[in-house]
Amino acid sequence: MQIDLIIEALLFASPTPVSTEEIARLIVASATRQDEEAAARAEEAEEENYETDPELAAFKETTEEQITAAIDTLNKHYRETDRAFEVAERANGWKLFTRSDYGHWVRELFPGKKPARLSAPALETLAIISYRQPMTKAAIEAVRGVAVDGVINKLLDRELIKIGGRADLPGRPLLYETTELFLEHFGVKSVDDLPNAAELRQVKLPEPVEETVTEGEEGETSEQTEPRSAAEAEQQLALSGVEGELKDEEETPADETDSTEEETDGVSDPEAEAETEEEEISQQEEADEEADEEADEEADEEADEEADEEADEEADEEADEEADEEEPAKS
Repeated sequence: MQIDLIIEALLFASPTPVSTEEIARLIVASATRQDEEAAARAEEAEEENYETDPELAAFKETTEEQITAAIDTLNKHYRETDRAFEVAERANGWKLFTRSDYGHWVRELFPGKKPARLSAPALETLAIISYRQPMTKAAIEAVRGVAVDGVINKLLDRELIKIGGRADLPGRPLLYETTELFLEHFGVKSVDDLPNAAELRQVKLPEPVEETVTEGEEGETSEQTEPRSAAEAEQQLALSGVEGELKDEEETPADETDSTEEETDGVSDPEAEAETEEEEISQQEEADEEADEEADEEADEEADEEADEEADEEADEEADEEADEEEPAKS
């Protein structure tokens, strides 16, 4: 029995990808069990001088290098015989995949499932995270120059990114990184396989605005358990300025009250700034949703055009066949 055929059987029967290490372990375990069962049968039959089958002995010494070589042999055989599938390695291991040449035919098995398309802002955000992960929201916004709250939530919902922990920074902001679904979707084993990964990781990125932590009246620093949004940070800074000026006003003599009031009038309204920031975030989310809708509409139009072209081709072929049948009849 050939090891490449054993691997083919394992991958065909497994509902999930299987790693090289796991395939080698399965083969060794199976060969060991078969050898032990054969020895037990020989002992029951009182057979003397039992010897392990040479084939089982070879399988008991299977290595990961042999597994990789056998998979290469399998794929070579698939290409030579023009098979419709191949063995490919992803983040979780090896799996049988249908070749992309047959994607249009396989798609008919799932008529209600449309290809998921991302908007341009979502793709930009996903690219930044994938090449420089893990990243905080502030670092992503520093690169893009706009708020990314809505885009990050959308990528989280589609399970293309996940929360990987918290940064060792003031406020302990969340860190975002890609998921295994991201690797499988883009057909790579790891983020190191992305195009120009090493080069793009060395590019210097804009520095995010540092988040400050306020101090209490008794001098104790108040730690934040959740990351603050840009609106909350601006509001906190504005409130801190107002509190400082009000404290100075209490300590100012009566004859200096007028000058203090003039300085206080120059403080901006924190509530107005927060509302403005929320409106900008809402507009960005609406723009992202519109971009997604446009992408879905374009995908539907392309699918309709392909269907119309196929229908026209079938109609032309039927017309040609009817014309060919009518000519002999006339003659």
